[in-house]
Amino acid sequence: MIKILHLSDIHMGSGFVHGRVNPETGLNSRLEDFVATLGRCIDRALAEPVDLVLFGGDAFPDATPPPIVQEAFAKQFQRLVAAQIPAVLLVGNHDQHAQGQGGASLSIYRTLAVPGFVVGDRLETHCIETRNGLVQVITLPWLTRSTLLTRPDAEGLSLGEVSLLLIDRLRVALEGEIRRLDPDIPTVLLAHLMADNARFGAERFLAVGKGFTVPLGLLARDCFDYVALGHVHRHQVLCEQPPIVYPGSIERVDFSEEKEDKGFVLVALEKGQTTFEFCPVSVRAFRTIEVNLSASDTPQADLLQALKPEVLQDAVVRLVYHLRSEQLDYIDTVAIHQALSPAHSYTIHPELVSQFSRARLPELGVGSNIDPLDALKAYLVNREDLQEISVEMLDVAQSLLAEEEHAWLSQAELVFELDAIVPFKQEAEQPQETQLRLL
Repeated sequence: MIKILHLSDIHMGSGFVHGRVNPETGLNSRLEDFVATLGRCIDRALAEPVDLVLFGGDAFPDATPPPIVQEAFAKQFQRLVAAQIPAVLLVGNHDQHAQGQGGASLSIYRTLAVPGFVVGDRLETHCIETRNGLVQVITLPWLTRSTLLTRPDAEGLSLGEVSLLLIDRLRVALEGEIRRLDPDIPTVLLAHLMADNARFGAERFLAVGKGFTVPLGLLARDCFDYVALGHVHRHQVLCEQPPIVYPGSIERVDFSEEKEDKGFVLVALEKGQTTFEFCPVSVRAFRTIEVNLSASDTPQADLLQALKPEVLQDAVVRLVYHLRSEQLDYIDTVAIHQALSPAHSYTIHPELVSQFSRARLPELGVGSNIDPLDALKAYLVNREDLQEISVEMLDVAQSLLAEEEHAWLSQAELVFELDAIVPFKQEAEQPQETQLRLL
């Protein structure tokens, strides 16, 4: 039996907006949270001790993290080197360089030839020697459409046909690795991908680059004794035999993960009889406190009563309260800030509601010009079944609208530049000038 610790989606350096500067260290408190949580994962690896650590990708928010963040990450994994525990570091979508393939943030470990460390930035099989025997690890990093297809390949195809072609290409490439496996050695597939039946989390909005969804049938192969996945932040088991497991992220990135357990997976790897268990870790709480004051005669007192110190203590808090415009004068913001002081950090979101018992939905007829967010807010007021997720829905809607606006602006700029290029397009001797104009 080979003991494995499987963790993923560390995202060290994320969520600074939910932290504060520690005056003693000068570091953001959320960075310290992420370092402490990763430390608890490594503590368990050393205490078992495990024979191998598998990291499923997304070490940082992007491929070029600040040196202090890289150093904090390296210090924790260096403890595995000291204990002679090998590790496989897979390249996720956040680890890839924006201008091309390759794990810019992780490739340093291969360049420095860190003992026992393997960087998985390509589809490849690695035979790793552990204290309790050999294990074969197939690394499948985050793949984009451009990784498997060229532009001529996709010309004239519908989106559905392109997706099928992508899966066919991946199936052929993966089959090539499988045929080279030693059937007597236990095998793990370590992949950073979105499986077709997985439940999304914050990664839906954090994704960098355009990936594609992989069918579960491509992963559920008898030759795999364990399939270690990364990318989805919510822990979930997609298949029992062979075990196909997302450990989830080790820390909460934002409020969309407020109610999710965080941790890692311990695996007992054996040919045909692998077992595993999810091991939660203690992480800082995220709590949303939502209070409807619109029908209250004492809005200030009711609001303060909802801010219980034991709920706020050391948590990242989001306070959302609903009130009528005429109640604004009764709210003492200084007292609210004072009541929220036990929290680690907090944000306050007052929301004005209609004076009527049921808000009137905007007229969406011909010629109307209704702000989409206002329309969504009015809709959510009337949907009691959506109240628990209304704040998240508004946050996501605002993010999507911002992305759409950026896309339209980029397209408009490109059209403008193309118009400017027209007089030059027949001047073959000026390709560099044309390229600069496009940029």
